[in-house]
Amino acid sequence: MSPLLAAGLSPAADGAISVAVNGGGSAPVKLFLLMTALSFATALLVSVTSFTRIVIVLAFLRQALGVPQLPPNQVVMGLALVLSFFVMAPTANRVYADALGPYLEDRIGHAEALSRASAPVREFMLRQTREQDLSLFYEISRSPRPSAGEPVPMSIAMPAFMVSELTTAFRMGLFLYVPLLLVDLIVSAILMSMGMMMVPPTLIALPVKVALFLMADGWRLVVASLARSFG
Repeated sequence: MSPLLAAGLSPAADGAISVAVNGGGSAPVKLFLLMTALSFATALLVSVTSFTRIVIVLAFLRQALGVPQLPPNQVVMGLALVLSFFVMAPTANRVYADALGPYLEDRIGHAEALSRASAPVREFMLRQTREQDLSLFYEISRSPRPSAGEPVPMSIAMPAFMVSELTTAFRMGLFLYVPLLLVDLIVSAILMSMGMMMVPPTLIALPVKVALFLMADGWRLVVASLARSFG
């Protein structure tokens, strides 16, 4: 028998081949799956996290203050990302503990990891989703309502969550916009009563709104309201 065949039939060589197939082969697959997931990171950030609500409310705030370029877009996006990480931290910790950690340690397979990861994300989304939005997408898709204990499909939970987030964000933005709009109206009325119609109202209203916002500690109130709105 040749040395190669002898080595191939030996227990040590058999163990090396087993490691190469089972251990070494899984690492490239995991890397590929993780890179694929990261390629969808932007879509997932918008569709299954708190980012959409936060960034829309901050955009409303800029428009209401009358400074659409301040803070800059980079700052607004950065603040929205930081707040999203803060809000999503408990959900992310559950995903890692229940799905990603065991998967990376080869304790569960791809399908089970995906199923475990979707459970806390679905739970977060459904807490923020209005019942009428869920009913809308069940009606559009003509899918039967789930029975007690049966999970809502992600194909229905995700669009219903996004519509609910848009509704909630616009409602919060309106609550921010109306008080600052009243300042614009009051300043315009005062300028007209004084006969100063040639003076742009925004010239006076802008510093007044910024001063009132700072006196009320507006950034703390807005951030606290956004974080607490997710329960």
